[in-house]
Amino acid sequence: MTSFVLFGSFFLFMVLSVPIAISLGLAGLITAMYSPNISVTFLAQGLVTSTDNFALMAIPFFVLAGEIMGKGGISTRLFNLANVFVGRFTGGFAIAAVLTCMFFAAISGSGPATVAAVGGIMIPAMVAQGYDKKFATAVIVTAGSIGIIIPPSIPMVLYGISGNQSVGDLFLGGIVPGIVVGVLLMVWCYFYSKKKGYSGTNEAFSFKKMMSVLNQAKWSLLVPVIILGGIYGGVFTPTEAAVFAVVYSALVSLILHKEIKLNQFPRIIADSAISSVAILIIIGTANAFGTILTMEKIPQAIAEFFLTLSDNSMVIILMIIILLLIIGCFIDTSAAVIIFTPILFPVAVGLGIDPIHFGIIMIVALSIGFITPPLGVNLFVGSGISGVSMPSLVRAVVPFFFVMLVSLMVIALIPQLTLLLL
Repeated sequence: MTSFVLFGSFFLFMVLSVPIAISLGLAGLITAMYSPNISVTFLAQGLVTSTDNFALMAIPFFVLAGEIMGKGGISTRLFNLANVFVGRFTGGFAIAAVLTCMFFAAISGSGPATVAAVGGIMIPAMVAQGYDKKFATAVIVTAGSIGIIIPPSIPMVLYGISGNQSVGDLFLGGIVPGIVVGVLLMVWCYFYSKKKGYSGTNEAFSFKKMMSVLNQAKWSLLVPVIILGGIYGGVFTPTEAAVFAVVYSALVSLILHKEIKLNQFPRIIADSAISSVAILIIIGTANAFGTILTMEKIPQAIAEFFLTLSDNSMVIILMIIILLLIIGCFIDTSAAVIIFTPILFPVAVGLGIDPIHFGIIMIVALSIGFITPPLGVNLFVGSGISGVSMPSLVRAVVPFFFVMLVSLMVIALIPQLTLLLL
């Protein structure tokens, strides 16, 4: 009955369009008031103790670094570099847009931040090149999902904490899957552009131009190299890497690129603080929600239920993937990772699935939620940038949704893609 009260009240608040963080908190409060075994004060305590974690400090710093880089001209330089290599091919601008999102994903760690930073530049550029605005927007909002797959990734930090796994290993495990998703999206862009007649720039490859653009983008390209190299070289932890990313991006944007003025930093810090607070409130209430789940032994019951359905690991993984795809439509990625990792992790361990591989499967599956309504955060960001209506954008995204599904199945079926660099 306690489980029914918890989930029933949570989904009721969700149906009433109550924000996810508030829904989680109210569901926990109502359950605590109902159950004699749970103290009402534990919710307040959980909000504090669950966010009192050194690894979680990486989140606000990665958010701030993404804000600075998005406004510091880095996305423009990344696109110019990508365009030099692929712009002359059929669908070159679309392919370059995906590449730019992949580059920016290795900087921001956020899907919506990637869409916002790249979309403002790329969507008008693609339309000017003759691309349909709906297709151009669909490319950006889908490729923006790679923001949480290629490290650094905020959901990977949360999964590492919730599943007691190495954040560094998760970062390393996400590199190849992120590239797989990007490559398959680029393949689809090529064939679609060929069908629609979206030609490239027809400019011959110029080594001189490539070196010039590479020189302009060198400080941007160094960010993921320094962050990941520093983590795996033992120079600093993921949290320290996030702090370094902030300092580095601020110096590059302010002194080298000169795209940001000093008086703009208060606004940038305020914007990133608002985003960070929203994430941390979700983490706090989701942890309280998860604590009740654990007290009621719901994760163990669900794990046992899954394991009784079939003795075939791939069948159960397929069922978990379908569950995650549905969850991603309604629940914020950060909240979903915190809530469902304790529930699904025992199932994966019981099946003998590598915890890092399962984490990547989980994050790739939830990343598709960025482009599926009703939540579909990337859809709202892209629609706001381009002016394309939501119904039109959703229709344009449908083919990309299936490409993402194919990517997910490839990653799930071939664990070596995740474990290759470990």
